[in-house]
Amino acid sequence: MTYKMLVSDLDETFLNDDGTIHEENVQMVKRAVAQGFKFVPNTGRSFESVQEMLKKLDLYNQAGQYVISFNGSAIVENKNNRVIATQDMPISLAKQIFAAGLINDAVDVHIYTLNQLFIYNVSDSDKKYLETRGATYENLRSDDLSFLDTAQPIMKVIFEHPDMQVRHQIHDAVIASVGADQVEATYSSDRYVEFNFKGVDKGTASLLLGEKLGITQDEIMAIGDNNNDLKMIQAAGLGISVANGIPAIKEAADVVTARTNNEGAIAEVLNQFVLMGE
Repeated sequence: MTYKMLVSDLDETFLNDDGTIHEENVQMVKRAVAQGFKFVPNTGRSFESVQEMLKKLDLYNQAGQYVISFNGSAIVENKNNRVIATQDMPISLAKQIFAAGLINDAVDVHIYTLNQLFIYNVSDSDKKYLETRGATYENLRSDDLSFLDTAQPIMKVIFEHPDMQVRHQIHDAVIASVGADQVEATYSSDRYVEFNFKGVDKGTASLLLGEKLGITQDEIMAIGDNNNDLKMIQAAGLGISVANGIPAIKEAADVVTARTNNEGAIAEVLNQFVLMGE
């Protein structure tokens, strides 16, 4: 099989734990792209937060190169950050999720609009994590969300807490409030529980981008490490887990890399399936 596109999660997959990029990943991506291959970051984060990374890969402001953001809520062409597809969340639903998930005062909440991140009750650990990812945000001083009525489209709402048990409680509280038929709920980075509008996920967006580019499902590879990558890995022609992936991702994947994210797992994949050891 000739693969034409790799959709790749970023945190704990393409990026090192400290947010940097393994140099072998950089070189292999550049070589693959030079041959006409598509390397598409597929991230829960905003497309604006990955611009410095794109510069290192020579993908910044390039026509015909793309980023999938917000767990699939937006597909963006890198040239002038041209948004080619979005699926936003109703404002009323976002407000309901926000209220239901604030189960204690140690929980912080991210609200992503198309071009801005708002955070309420941001924790110290979250601040440090976001700094390593180059993410900028507006700190909300109040839980009054009336400003959203005139804001840009809402992409997703997520909650941060270091305790997985608390994250499960947040998940259950939100589902009890809004209903499982209204949201896609996932976990990521061992700190977040994320909510997108129902039907929005990394896998659906990957196939949509492939369709727009004339790339079939069988010609798409997907690689990730965590729960919000599951549907992407299941949707692709070849689903791949990095060596540090959680058990559910490894089980769903067709291939598990020998390398972790810190060891250049993407370079391993591109060398094996695209560059064929060149």
